[in-house]
Amino acid sequence: MQPLAVLRNRKKQLLGAAGVLAVSMVLWRLVLGPVAVQGVRLARHDLVAQVYGNGTVEAKVVVNIASKITGRIVEVDADQGDTVQRGQILAKLDLSELAAQDRQARATLALATKDAARYRALAAKELVSAQEAEQYETAFVVAREAAVASRSRLDDAVIVAPGDGVVIRRDLEPGATVTAGLPIFFLANPQTVWVKANVDESRLKGVAPGQPATISLRSAPGEKFPGQVARLGRESDRVTEELEVDVAFTPPLANFRLGEQAEVWIVPGAKQQAPSLPRAAVVVRDGRRGVWRIEKGRLHFRQITTGLEDQQAGMVEVVGGITEQDMVALAPAEKMQQFTEGRRVRVGR
Repeated sequence: MQPLAVLRNRKKQLLGAAGVLAVSMVLWRLVLGPVAVQGVRLARHDLVAQVYGNGTVEAKVVVNIASKITGRIVEVDADQGDTVQRGQILAKLDLSELAAQDRQARATLALATKDAARYRALAAKELVSAQEAEQYETAFVVAREAAVASRSRLDDAVIVAPGDGVVIRRDLEPGATVTAGLPIFFLANPQTVWVKANVDESRLKGVAPGQPATISLRSAPGEKFPGQVARLGRESDRVTEELEVDVAFTPPLANFRLGEQAEVWIVPGAKQQAPSLPRAAVVVRDGRRGVWRIEKGRLHFRQITTGLEDQQAGMVEVVGGITEQDMVALAPAEKMQQFTEGRRVRVGR
């Protein structure tokens, strides 16, 4: 073989060997080489446990205000958004025909009253038979009941608020004919308005009625409203695995919109100067919650016991498993998922 050809072959061999070596070094670093991590230790922090939920603004009770009789609406004195008090007139039906019926009923009653009294006196003197007197007594009773019913229908033509509240909706306008039982207004009491929030079952530990909460409304971004847990549901959604938690506004919200999207943060507890770690440093391995402790440049899984979790601060209380002298590995989640027992690490800043 010519010397030039020999040199070319050797050059190719050297380049190939160099490439294999470079690839081997990269693989060694990726698989066997030390992984760069950040080292963290337990530190004291003020923690506020918060449980998140989302839902809508709703009223515990919405009262539909309907007419008890059939008639034509001639006057409407309230509109949606109005605040009304118990007994306040909301609408009136046409009274002309009802008033005429009432006058006729009262006249009939007056005549029946006189006739019954006269025949009662005659029967006492045995001038008429007792049977005849009873007929007029019966006519009097019928007239009296008819007069009461007529007055009741006349009163029913004036529709009033059954209690204090805010008109949520008005469905009919003046001139419309309303039938008995057909709703005209829908009324809600601000005292019973709350957020029906859906909370993940896994976050419900410690949540109880009376605990403080913060409410955020879609119509008021950035504004926080104080609230309080009013009650917890007793049946979770079997698909979403969430439970309904009702959070009331404290004080009651005056300018509310039923159905509006809302978020709540319930505070089941708080601690001062609790030993804590970043939540990102806590992992789950074989169903156990723990951390990767760094010992002599290598990773060792250590199970821990946790307490309060402060989601906004991104910290979790550690009540057992490690001490303040132990160094714990912290790295991006995708990198920590690849950690194994005994893996070499390099602690950086």
